[in-house]
Amino acid sequence: MLKVNDIHTYYGESHVLQGVSLDVSHGQCVALLGRNGAGKTTTLRSILGLTPTRRGEISFNGTGISHLPTYRIVRLGIAFVPEDRGIFPNVTVNEHLAMAYAAAKNRPGRKTAKYAFEIFPRLGERQNSLGGQLSGGEQQMLAIARALVAGPDLMVLDEPSEGLAPVIIQTLAEVLLDVKASGIPILLVEQNFYLATRLADFIYVLSQGRVQFSGKTHDLVHNEDVKRTYLSV
Repeated sequence: MLKVNDIHTYYGESHVLQGVSLDVSHGQCVALLGRNGAGKTTTLRSILGLTPTRRGEISFNGTGISHLPTYRIVRLGIAFVPEDRGIFPNVTVNEHLAMAYAAAKNRPGRKTAKYAFEIFPRLGERQNSLGGQLSGGEQQMLAIARALVAGPDLMVLDEPSEGLAPVIIQTLAEVLLDVKASGIPILLVEQNFYLATRLADFIYVLSQGRVQFSGKTHDLVHNEDVKRTYLSV
């Protein structure tokens, strides 16, 4: 479904990604792990066209997207949940979901706000609250619900558990497991090793802009050298 082949991305003259390749297949959760500054978020930004690559190829469902603007990439069916959540402080929960629904008017799999409230009942209780009035956990729920309302073919999430209480992380894990079970593939950047290994079928470990390990989750869990060298686990 998503194929990233030997991409090189720069910030100015700084060569951040140095030949990163990865694949995400239908119904699969793939995680990118690594220390801060390893290139994980830059990989996601490159896929979304937010930080364009200089070399390499990216394709989604057989369509080359390496040089497309972000809005066209999103229209192809990729939903992005950014690290900062992207919640508008002066827009209500209902309005966030209505905007996502309207923007996905041509997507057959789009969902209503009722679907979002079934997944996250807390959002139903706060549906008339402004984004700026929500807790961090509620904002993350809204960011994920907004992405799902658009009926994506691929979910891309950047550090969804960051700054959240364990009980909220547990809720998010259960929702994302359900998302994967429904057939929607997930590409996940996550610092929480235990959350990532619970969700992911396949893992790439990045360091200094290069893939240092790729393999099934089971293989990483039992690879003490990789965990110690690149993850401090």
